[in-house]
Amino acid sequence: MPVSTYIDAIARGMWEEMERDPSVFLLGEDIGAYGGAFKATKGFQEHFGADRVIDTPLSEAAIIGAATGAALAGMRPVAEMQFADFVTCGFNQLVTNTAKIHYRWHIPVPMVVRLPTGGYIHGGPYHSASTEAWFFHVPGLKIVAPSTPADAKGLMKAAVRDDNPVLFFEFKYLYRRIRGEVPDGDHLVPIGRGVIRREGDDVTVITYGSTTHFAMEAADIVAQEDGIGTRIVDLRSLAPLDTEMILEAVRATGKVLIVHEAALTGGVGGEVAALIAEHAFTDLDAPIRRVCALDTPVPFAPALEEVVLPDTGRIVQAIRGLYRF
Repeated sequence: MPVSTYIDAIARGMWEEMERDPSVFLLGEDIGAYGGAFKATKGFQEHFGADRVIDTPLSEAAIIGAATGAALAGMRPVAEMQFADFVTCGFNQLVTNTAKIHYRWHIPVPMVVRLPTGGYIHGGPYHSASTEAWFFHVPGLKIVAPSTPADAKGLMKAAVRDDNPVLFFEFKYLYRRIRGEVPDGDHLVPIGRGVIRREGDDVTVITYGSTTHFAMEAADIVAQEDGIGTRIVDLRSLAPLDTEMILEAVRATGKVLIVHEAALTGGVGGEVAALIAEHAFTDLDAPIRRVCALDTPVPFAPALEEVVLPDTGRIVQAIRGLYRF
């Protein structure tokens, strides 16, 4: 299989879907001639034309509103927010309108909203937010958060084909830092299915996105230095959650650490912890622990950003603490 970066895999997923289905089109700020803020759509407008790769005004409300209308008209738009932080300007369209249309009218809304998310890039408080928890609470939206190039392509293709609005969180830190094998052809990853990245019998780590890689590094360290076997659960899909896989992984070890880049309070990890407490409490041999960002905006200064965001070292300490409990 060919090897690809994370961002190139996202681009490949969109490209293949545009070639397969003429109803698929892209819209967003500077995605055409410029190729997007992160160059994910470089070359798309030249190949598919300006009527299918549309440069929009600087208005997230207009982008999401137009995408919603196009989806209702039978198109399959893929709308880009330059940064996940800026989705606030289109929040009403997405939460009040897009998410509720199927419930009220029983009409499909097949659209994807791309959300470049997260920190570790020294982008400061206005370009580093993790916003997935805002939408995790909203019925009617599907949410995916791939951590590997293969899943980035497969989930993008699945999201485009889904008849529901899908929020596609793509982690900027991973864009060109990781590479991996990506299947050719019609590779789809089902929305709502997680994956076990690593087997282990001592501690279960549940994570997604960028922190999946920190968790894998931490698992290697504790295996080599402490002989601890760590099971890594990559959620991949946040809404819907793969609850069966989560509970099976909890029962396999009895000790659970939840890790995500977003802030601790009100994060997805809290809901996962509640799910475990309700359905697998008697299988636990230790309190559920979380390693997440501090409850503060992401600082611009690199030294401060390192303090706020979770890293491999904090995960190592948490795994060791749980193992010894």
